[in-house]
Amino acid sequence: MHGKPVALVTGANKGIGLQIAKDLAQNGCTVLIGSRRVEAGEAIANSVGPDAKVVQLDVTDQASIAASAIHVRKVYGRLDVLVNNAGVSHAGPQSRTAEQIMQATYLSAVSMDELRAVYETNVFGVIAVTKAMLPLLREAPAGRIINVSSMTGSLTLNDNPSHPLRQYAGTYSSSKTALNAITQAFAVELEGTNIKVNAVCPGFTATDNNKFIGPGTVEEAAREPVRVALLGPNSPTGGFSNAQGPLPW
Repeated sequence: MHGKPVALVTGANKGIGLQIAKDLAQNGCTVLIGSRRVEAGEAIANSVGPDAKVVQLDVTDQASIAASAIHVRKVYGRLDVLVNNAGVSHAGPQSRTAEQIMQATYLSAVSMDELRAVYETNVFGVIAVTKAMLPLLREAPAGRIINVSSMTGSLTLNDNPSHPLRQYAGTYSSSKTALNAITQAFAVELEGTNIKVNAVCPGFTATDNNKFIGPGTVEEAAREPVRVALLGPNSPTGGFSNAQGPLPW
């Protein structure tokens, strides 16, 4: 069995996922860069750490997910941390502006194909990857599942008319609400085991997922996911938080 803790980060070849991978490597983990395209992962692997490796992983492809789980067991024999970071804000033309994306992804306007595609990555992909990796996580001394969510998915915050992110309610935010429910469901199911399951909000971060708008940097965005991933054995499970503390569901 591999001697160091092993962490798998989905969608880790760029953006927040790449920074999470770098920070976990700096904290002593062997990091597996989950990437749909192997060449995209290999292009940045050296920047993550000397023993970072690429795992071909498309969270919307069951065969890819199954193959990645077999690979991790065969090569490393363990998985200690799973960061479900892969996510999309929309699934339409890349030429759309941020304003056009918001208008086109309100639930009254979004095409069903685009709605399904967003949920396929942000919701069903998380369930599928988690299920595939659970046997390995159950064998870990202290398994950790971190789901990268968003405060835009908070039903409590969106119920407040003064909440500034309320205007974004729609396809993406509802997928993150579903992700929060999935986080809680896995946490309840795995209570009493060695596995902790938590959702984190990285903050409004400038990435290609949102046309590089937002005040946050990827370095800032990675802090909470990494902090939660590295918590000790008596840490909480079933939580939702950002860098400022707990968030309401």
